[in-house]
Amino acid sequence: MEGAVVVGDGPPKRLGLDEAAAYRGPGFLWVHFEGKDEDDLARLKTQKDIPHVAAGALVATETRPRCDAIDNGAIINLRGPGDCDPQDSDRLVSIRLWVTHNKVTSLSRRTLSATNAVVAKMEAGHVQDSGDLVAAYAWAISTELDPQVAGLGDTLDEVESDLESSQLYALRRRITAVRSDAIGFRRFVAPDRDALRTLATLDFDWLAQDDRLHIVEAADRFARMAEELEAVRERAALLHEQITDLRAEQIDNRALYISIVAFIFLPLTFITGLFGMNVQGIPYATHASAFWVMVAICVAIGVGVFGWFYWRHWINR
Repeated sequence: MEGAVVVGDGPPKRLGLDEAAAYRGPGFLWVHFEGKDEDDLARLKTQKDIPHVAAGALVATETRPRCDAIDNGAIINLRGPGDCDPQDSDRLVSIRLWVTHNKVTSLSRRTLSATNAVVAKMEAGHVQDSGDLVAAYAWAISTELDPQVAGLGDTLDEVESDLESSQLYALRRRITAVRSDAIGFRRFVAPDRDALRTLATLDFDWLAQDDRLHIVEAADRFARMAEELEAVRERAALLHEQITDLRAEQIDNRALYISIVAFIFLPLTFITGLFGMNVQGIPYATHASAFWVMVAICVAIGVGVFGWFYWRHWINR
């Protein structure tokens, strides 16, 4: 969505950006810019009802979640799921809002999934003022992000149940992906929580009591997600160490088996090499049963060495 929505006495009405700039009528106005169009960014900077500091925060290239009161309004930055650039390290899309009593100006450089949910609530008549809009964004972002964070924990549960499999390299890649996502989410989930808690304490008349309750509820959800992400990071680190230990144990076991085989064949190699020399005087060289006697001796030595390893519990440990 890009454009404006006005909420007056009747159902919400959609306006173009030019119509919104000229709108002076009654009701609550929400103007939303989406994308990186330079004309839209320049339009934001020239709007007289937006302080210079707030306009700079709206069009900033790099942002982090925040909430600051400026004069009679508040600049609010939040992060939520959306259409992320694969080349970008950020896992969440930013939404920047300048909120006053009867108008909200917002900008997102990429599509934020929560915007559609907010528009749907507005069309259903559940958003009537600035406080309702901010609370709707807080609710939508936290609701959409919650199952994604929970999914990281579920993935680690699956990895733990598959640790006995031989696909340790594949499990390690899954853990690395989960840990990377957890770090990316954690960068913004905790600041989202702090921004919403700060917003709930601001003394603005456009923040009704029910709006504050919804914002506090969303902040608590973000706090729980931050704690879960921290737990995911710690579990991922422990699982990575456990997989490393399992790999080392596998290598040790394989090295042991190779050593056992080499130790069994060491005396056999000596015997066969000794009796296989092409020199005169080899005992029983002309005896008819000499070959089978040597085979029996070699088998007996091999079984004896294997039995000694088994008795020492070096094979079935």
